[in-house]
Amino acid sequence: MALLDGVTQLIAAKGKRVEMFDLGKDRPADADLLARLLGPTGNLRAPTARVGRTLVVGYNPDAYRRAFGG
Repeated sequence: MALLDGVTQLIAAKGKRVEMFDLGKDRPADADLLARLLGPTGNLRAPTARVGRTLVVGYNPDAYRRAFGG
């Protein structure tokens, strides 16, 4: 959970499904966030990138375009 310190937006991608969370306004419960951050083995899902105050977890081309402004 320390990974989320200073993060105001979480973009969690799994296949074609992309979920966006505004952690500054409506932060979900820690258990819900961990479900998005961790994979089936209990490790952090890859790839994970922090862009300013945004954390992107998992891979989806559209999610990366949004996060990196491309």
